[in-house]
Amino acid sequence: MKYPGLPIAVLLALAVLPASLAAAAKPHNVILFVPDGLRARIVDYQTAPALARLRDRGVNFANSHSLFPTFTTANASAFATGHRLGDTGDFSNALFAGFPVSAARGSVTPFLESDPIIVEVNEHFAGNYLNEESILAAARAKGYSTAAIGKLGPVAILDLGSLKGDVGGGATLIVDDTSGHDGGIPIADSWLEAIKAAGIVTVAPERGENGNPGDYRTPGTLVPNVAQQQFFLELTMKVVLPRFKAAGKPFVLVYWSRDPDGTQHNQGDSPGTLIPGINGPTSMAAIRGFDDALAAIEHSLRTLGLQASTDVIVAADHGFSTISKSSASSPAAKFTYSDVKPGTLPPGFLAIDLAEGLQQENAALRLFDPDAKNAVVDFRSGAHSIRGHGVIASDVSAPLIIVAANGGSDLVYLAPEVAPDNAHDLAARVIQILLRQDYVSGLFVDSSRLGQFPGTLPLSAVDLEGSARTPRPSIVVNFASFGTGCARPSGCAAEVADTALQQGQGMHGSFSRADTWNFMAARGPDFRRGYRSTMPASNADIGMTIAHLLQLDLPSVGQLRGRVLSESLWNGRPLKVSRETIVSPPAANGLQTILKVERVGSSTYFDVAGFAGRSVGLR
Repeated sequence: MKYPGLPIAVLLALAVLPASLAAAAKPHNVILFVPDGLRARIVDYQTAPALARLRDRGVNFANSHSLFPTFTTANASAFATGHRLGDTGDFSNALFAGFPVSAARGSVTPFLESDPIIVEVNEHFAGNYLNEESILAAARAKGYSTAAIGKLGPVAILDLGSLKGDVGGGATLIVDDTSGHDGGIPIADSWLEAIKAAGIVTVAPERGENGNPGDYRTPGTLVPNVAQQQFFLELTMKVVLPRFKAAGKPFVLVYWSRDPDGTQHNQGDSPGTLIPGINGPTSMAAIRGFDDALAAIEHSLRTLGLQASTDVIVAADHGFSTISKSSASSPAAKFTYSDVKPGTLPPGFLAIDLAEGLQQENAALRLFDPDAKNAVVDFRSGAHSIRGHGVIASDVSAPLIIVAANGGSDLVYLAPEVAPDNAHDLAARVIQILLRQDYVSGLFVDSSRLGQFPGTLPLSAVDLEGSARTPRPSIVVNFASFGTGCARPSGCAAEVADTALQQGQGMHGSFSRADTWNFMAARGPDFRRGYRSTMPASNADIGMTIAHLLQLDLPSVGQLRGRVLSESLWNGRPLKVSRETIVSPPAANGLQTILKVERVGSSTYFDVAGFAGRSVGLR
């Protein structure tokens, strides 16, 4: 229709008015792709052409941030709720739950990448251990179609209210590694029928050889996670997207790929050596595998006529580094173990070093393994704990210290029963031991309970103190990282890691820029085109931006919320950014925890932290 005589400005207003009204009445669909462990700088047109194309044609979040500690379930909680970790209480993949978890064989330090463990922990903490409403739960309550597909652990965290399946109707579809297996989250009958009708199996395949980590004598896997990726991909393309289209409602889908994370952890390209580390051919094949899956799903969106109405966001949970097991200072590295290369750090080295140091003052103290029914760990005779976790006490029924080992950083808890005055003194002794170790690079302490200590910064400085229901760590220990010789150290970083994996394999969790710099990009009807944003963005912001796109009004318990990435939206404008370096008072040996941050309004972004010269990105 033509409007003769009307000014051009009026004609333009008329042209955009219907689209604006339609957007206000009915939001666009949203798909969040999570390539677990994908580094920002590894993506180019050779390694991952579909990702590079989406990034360059849509929005390139060139200054992206994982939340620290840079672990999967922690960042899943940020995607899920739009809150930072001090509110969600998901401080790392393994944490001190405050009670023996039956699904973890009675351990008080459960590993959260397990559906039965998540269910039990969730029920213990009043049916919502994150203490915030999830975006998927709010979306389904508003009548939208919702699904979370992919890696075991994080997809369940995205909607804790749907852990028991379609009870009462309308639950989010959750499909992960254990779907169809004992302990897996139930799938509603209507979905099962559709899956069978599409000729897809209803039992998720195992990882097979991709799940083989090897040992210090035998290399790990040389194949990416093909079988599971294919299962999730076919389910998404043949069942979920067609059903969502037929429903005719806005939808939100999270597709969480275990690769490249799982393959980078277990790869056998670099046995015992730091080069090529996680830059070998098996890791590159894993990155390309996710890239192919993204391209296939985008093709499906076009075929179904959904591309123009669907916002696609890609955000990795964290970056990645190669594992180093070297230390000149650690007592644990000087003992001999049957399954550890002589002279290198064993799993649980932090717990061993703390126990060894504290025994010098109190010979009655012992180290117990919470994953072995609290068996004593006789480390001087060559024993270490199964998963690296430890309880230090004279009597395990009255613990003093609990260590949750995670990888590139560990959590240390002083037992809640320790009296305030004793807790301060005990923390001081622990910090003194940690400051002697060459593998430590920065310490963060619960100052509200324990007070302040030279050489450390408070948990509140990195948003780890908030409204969380789960026990708050007393000390968060960041491990040292360093470049291995490439031009951009964040692309070839190595980090000391408390893990059963071997030197040369992959890990994350540290406060280096290699681990905080995750890949992030977006395209779709609500996003700008060909826009490179240098403003800081975090995974909590991704959560809040998805809530904004879906027009959800989320209630909030805590104050550590992300922000809407308004500068990336079609009518957005850059906001003011400030930068600051925070430095602790020096310890007796001169060490200072240094933290580099960026701020946009009330939102803080953490680039890198540690001791000078011991964290990649910190000079």
